[in-house]
Amino acid sequence: MNTQITIAGVTFKNPVMTASGTFGSGMEYAEFVDLNRLGAVVTKGVANVPWPGNPTPRVAEVYGGMLNAIGLQNPGIDVFLERDIPFLKQFDTKIIVNVCGRTVQDYVDVVERLGDEPAVAMLEINVSCPNVKEGAIAFGQNADALSGITREIKRHARQPVIMKLSPNVTDIAKMAKAAEEAGADALSLINTITGMKIDIHKRKFALANRTGGLSGPAIKPIAVRMVYQAARAVKIPIIGMGGIANGEDAVEFLLAGASAVSVGAMNFVDPCTTEVVLDGIEYYMRRHDVENISDLIGAVED
Repeated sequence: MNTQITIAGVTFKNPVMTASGTFGSGMEYAEFVDLNRLGAVVTKGVANVPWPGNPTPRVAEVYGGMLNAIGLQNPGIDVFLERDIPFLKQFDTKIIVNVCGRTVQDYVDVVERLGDEPAVAMLEINVSCPNVKEGAIAFGQNADALSGITREIKRHARQPVIMKLSPNVTDIAKMAKAAEEAGADALSLINTITGMKIDIHKRKFALANRTGGLSGPAIKPIAVRMVYQAARAVKIPIIGMGGIANGEDAVEFLLAGASAVSVGAMNFVDPCTTEVVLDGIEYYMRRHDVENISDLIGAVED
């Protein structure tokens, strides 16, 4: 079987990646998961300066998933380059760095610093985090703003650029086309869906931020639908994510039009989920006599 896929000129040994914000920078999971087996590790969001994130409580369990309002807490680009990149370079897996910011210049600062790091294969630009009030909301939910930041980042980036789209929009196809026309090399979707939980006994919000991003199996049908719509609207590759728990879930995204998949919330349920997903994809390919995984991409029949 051939499980290799290519996105924007970068070849991955298989299509299984980690969803940003659910896997740290790989170090936290290395004792549970053989990182050498993964197609790529997508890091937690990296900003130009350390971010403290949102006040606690920041995580709440809900039916079929979880709400989080971490607020992209991270130690900043200096610590990331000094600590996380050297760790990841030990493994035979591609490194994709998720970049976050509050202003266009914030993003550009990080993109330029990463341009000097040859170990970084691609950049994933997080313009769609629903838990950060500045920047991400405007960039991720407005087509003109998305186009503008995509063009500016492409002017400075040395690696291929993945724009991570928000599901909290009216028309995902419109947003996908806006990113493509502005020069994005690939798309990733979906980010979390804005939700809320109230503790009825305390009569208080479960999250200090009031709202948070819903992830987990509950959002998978929405994610599959949006990947399908985006794939029909653009010609650039798509990395699909949203509630993937096993190989069958991953194959569903591939059939909908994704070229690769990212595992997110389920990493918190079972830290070995990425390997479970990869084993499941390979089992599906053997069972259905699929020699090349590329034959599955967008192969759903009307």
